[in-house]
Amino acid sequence: MSNDVLVPKFAAFRSTIFAEMTALANRTGAINLGQGFPDSDGPPELLKAAADAVLAGRNQYPPLPGVPELRRAIAEQRSADYGTPYDPDTEILVTAGATEAITAAIAALVPAGDEVLVFEPYYDSYSAAITMAGAHRRTVPLRPQHDRFTFDPDELAAAVTPRTRAVLVNTPHNPTGTVFSAAELAHIAAVCRRHDLIAVTDEVYEHLTFDGIRHVPLASLPGMAERTLTISSAGKTFNATGWKIGWACGPERMVAAVRTVKQYLTFAGGTPFQYAVAAALPERHGWLSELRARLMTARDTLRDALTSSGWRCFSCEAGYFLQVDARSVGYLDGTALCQDLATKAGVVAIPSSAFYADTEAGRHLVRFAFCKSHAVIATAAGRLAEFAGTTKQREGAAPWREARRSV
Repeated sequence: MSNDVLVPKFAAFRSTIFAEMTALANRTGAINLGQGFPDSDGPPELLKAAADAVLAGRNQYPPLPGVPELRRAIAEQRSADYGTPYDPDTEILVTAGATEAITAAIAALVPAGDEVLVFEPYYDSYSAAITMAGAHRRTVPLRPQHDRFTFDPDELAAAVTPRTRAVLVNTPHNPTGTVFSAAELAHIAAVCRRHDLIAVTDEVYEHLTFDGIRHVPLASLPGMAERTLTISSAGKTFNATGWKIGWACGPERMVAAVRTVKQYLTFAGGTPFQYAVAAALPERHGWLSELRARLMTARDTLRDALTSSGWRCFSCEAGYFLQVDARSVGYLDGTALCQDLATKAGVVAIPSSAFYADTEAGRHLVRFAFCKSHAVIATAAGRLAEFAGTTKQREGAAPWREARRSV
């Protein structure tokens, strides 16, 4: 028997870029702007509700679809925010984070051998989920246009083949920060209706939009409610990424199919957290207003420091991440830049090529996470600005530990 027992189709998924770069941050002591997790907790009321649920004995398996209180709260939120009604008993499924919802959805709704359209770059779990389902990935590129990433409607239309079954849509988008506009969503919806495709939408950053931009769910467009599974979670909404409380909303037949798969993945879990999120969702507005303001300040602090020191930054309309062009500081390869940033600037980032099937297309891009405290972002911004200056005279440039020993 071979020493390598991993099934060959999973060989490309041995280690995620997030684990690799976090390990690099730990080895070097650098500031970790790689993985997208906040460094502060969510609202105190949410945390207290979780603690109360634990102490009240809500620690056993919840119902497979999720606790009724949470399903009702999700239904009320979707209806109030977007005018998309869902029956909490038959059209909402609580999952172990959005990642499980996406994986179960692709497995349940896409037959082996069929195709899933994905906008590239894409979150790395999408490709793994498609592979696990025995399906095939087809990509539609997002490219910068006036510093905002978007797609060509003709390329989207041309990507559809007779084997295409679904389109996986992430808006607000990770890693580009794009929020698909009404016109962009209309193009996607038209392709779905024309070819009778289902849509699986990843909307985990739905509440974290900036500068007055509004998130519009694809399911709210004409003819899309009956063919769209909408996925979101509490992790990004409430700074509780470790709780892994997500959900899927959609037509009863689609939700039932996903539930069939989900019961053999995690079955159900996170009972006290489900009760806590159910209590927090109706009171979300004050917290989210504060969170958006903090994230915009962090984005602006980082972006302004980078652009003023020569980095090229792309537009960020939502989420946690700022995309930059490595070439603006003298690097053709984002991976090489990330390695040098860790050791010479004391900041860890993610090479965006990890989010591309065509790694050459994203080779020059790097992603910074700004979902951190003001002090962390200000320190990292200063280091990155100084690094940009040293790239002009790399010979003899001092490592960050020596150059910024007082930070």
